[in-house]
Formats: sequence, structure tokens, C-alpha cells
Amino acid sequence: MSSRAIRVWSWLHKWTSLVCTLFMLLLCLTGLPLIFHHEIGHLLGDEIEAPELPAAMDKQRVPLDTMAKAANAVHPNLVIQYAGENEDDPRLWWFTLAATTAPTDQFKSVAVDARTGLAVREYRVGEGFMDLMLRLHVDMFAGLPGKLFLGFMGLLLLVALVSGVVLYAPFMRKLDFGAVRKDRSTRVKWLDLHNLVGIVTLVWCFVVGATGMINTWAELLVQYWQYDKVTTLLAPYKDQPLLTAAERAPLQASMDTAMQAGNRRKVSFIAFPGTSFSSPHHNTFFLKGTTPLTSKLLQPLLIDARTAQLTAAPELPWYLTGLLISQPLHFGDYGGMPMKILWALLDVATIVVLGSGLYLWLRKPQGARKGTRKDAADAGPDADDAQNPETAAA
Repeated sequence: MSSRAIRVWSWLHKWTSLVCTLFMLLLCLTGLPLIFHHEIGHLLGDEIEAPELPAAMDKQRVPLDTMAKAANAVHPNLVIQYAGENEDDPRLWWFTLAATTAPTDQFKSVAVDARTGLAVREYRVGEGFMDLMLRLHVDMFAGLPGKLFLGFMGLLLLVALVSGVVLYAPFMRKLDFGAVRKDRSTRVKWLDLHNLVGIVTLVWCFVVGATGMINTWAELLVQYWQYDKVTTLLAPYKDQPLLTAAERAPLQASMDTAMQAGNRRKVSFIAFPGTSFSSPHHNTFFLKGTTPLTSKLLQPLLIDARTAQLTAAPELPWYLTGLLISQPLHFGDYGGMPMKILWALLDVATIVVLGSGLYLWLRKPQGARKGTRKDAADAGPDADDAQNPETAAA
């Protein structure tokens, strides 16, 4: 590789890394507890447990209407927007309620026992340590602009990773793979450690960074799908007013229709009429498969809320399928505790890479900053390292 090419790649690696490093550290630090959010939730008492009942009742299920009425009774002045089966405990269902059907951050969430139809407890929405970690990780309390900004930082991370790999080859030309020069200065040892841990975690960082970037587009992708595909399907219902509760068929009838058409899938969640994932005239059931992979893929079914008949079962487009597949790869929540521990260890290793990269830049010899050989010679024992491509990029 020519010296000019090395300078270009070094500049690219340095500035993309510097711009995104602090935000990537934020995401790694907040992502670490989120890997174990269920376990931490149990320790903090935030997770809701199903009441202990005779084992014979575990398979018993009351009608969906009974559960909805119990949830609504907790907040009679609110309307139900969404509902779904608890991912970890099918004996519980959650119901989200708000003042209107419009999207809002001001909502309540109630857990209902599916065996008895009784409300168990409210979820703590917008409270506690884990909610703080989640909001910082997802959008930094800035909504969609915050998500898109973090997505751009993810893109810079990918560029930094690619440029780092390009620079790694010429840097390692005179060294053994993974060598850490313990007899050199502290900065050189950190440089070698930065390179070693960086190349070991490369694939994981790229996958998690790329899938995280894709996840920041979720809201826009769903809106585009609704505009491009769902609008056409709902054309016969255009301009019809929101169905009132009195005009709707029993919710359980819609559920039965969805289960019959769902080919043995399970309910992921239900979007009620008027919400952003449905229409003013439909209950939209999002069904999922029962295997580790298919449980992440959703099949929407639009059920006419007045007649409980199936209106349409649109296939998700490739970009939404890609989004859904990317989520478990990002969160590492599809392989049980061993996968969570692996994800946590790689997360910590990435924090080391980011932190060491920042340290290398802050401790860079003054001569290397100015780019003059004379000043580099005056900088001391680390000056020779300022001339190699990887140190120049650091």
C-alpha cells in the first residue's frame, strides 16, 4: 500500500473513530445492563410475576374480552391501544392504554392474568434504572432525531472498523499476529492491546453496529410500509370514522379468526382500531412463529373489527423482514444465558477498544499531531511509533 493511501485511510480511521467514540461508549455502557434486563428486572422487583395457582389452571384461558375489560377497569378513562402475550410467561397478557388512539409517550401498561382475567399489576413505565438505560440507548431522550443521529454514529463506526482493518495489515507486517510489545512504552503497549482486542472483536462489532444502525430506521421503515402497502389494502375503508366500542364484534371472535388463519402461529401483539399499526376499522394481529428464528418474524393479519372477518394478510416486505432478523442479532437474546454472557464479554471488550483508542489519541506525541518529523523526534521515546500507520491513525 502506498504511503498516500495509508495517510488517507489513517485520516479516515482517526476522524470517524473520534467523532463516534463517545457515543459508542454510551451505547456499550447502556447496552451492557440491557443484555440482562430480565434478570435485573427481577432483582429490582420491576418484573411482574403471575400469581401462584393450581397447576391444572395453567392451560386455562379466559376470553380476550374479559382480559381487556379488566385492564380497562384499572384506567377507565383511557382506551386500549395494544395488547399481547408476555414473552416470558404466557400466563400473563399486557395491555397498553392511553388517552386517545394517537401515538404518545404518555401511556399506562397493565398486566392481566390470562387464566383468571384479573388485573395483576401495572408495569412501571418511564421509571427506574432500566428504563433510563433503555432511553439513553435507543434515542438519548430525543425521539426520532435521536435515533437517526445514533444511526449515523453507527455508520461512522462501520467506516472506522473497515479503515482499521485496512491499516492493520501494513502495521502488522513486522510483528507477529496479536503481539503485545511489553518492553516498550505504556502507549505502545496500549496500541498493541487496542489492535489485538479490536481485530478479535471485529466481526461482532460490525454485526452489532450494522444491526443497531438498521434498528434506528425501524420507525421510518414501518411508516413507509404502511404508506406503500397497507394504504392500498385499506382503500375500501378510506375516510370511514373510527369504530366505537359498541360497534365492534367481540375481541375474542377476531382472535379466533386470526388463530384460524395463522397456521399455528402465536400472537405477538394486537394493534387496536385507530392506532398507528392498524386502521380505524381493524384489529391488526401480529403473529409470530414458534421456533427461535420464526419467533422474530411477524405476520400481520387485518381483522375487520365490526365483523371479525379477515380482510387481508399482507406479507412483510424484505426490508421489514431484514429489520426483524437484525434485532435478535443486535440484542443477543435468542440463545439463552450463554449467549447473553458472550454478548456481555464482547461488549466489555469493545469498551476496552473504544477507551484505548481515545487514550491513544489523547496521549499522542505532539510531533505526531503537527505532522513534522523534527517535532516527532523531540517528542521522546514514542516518536518512532508516530511514523507507523496505525499510530498515526490512533
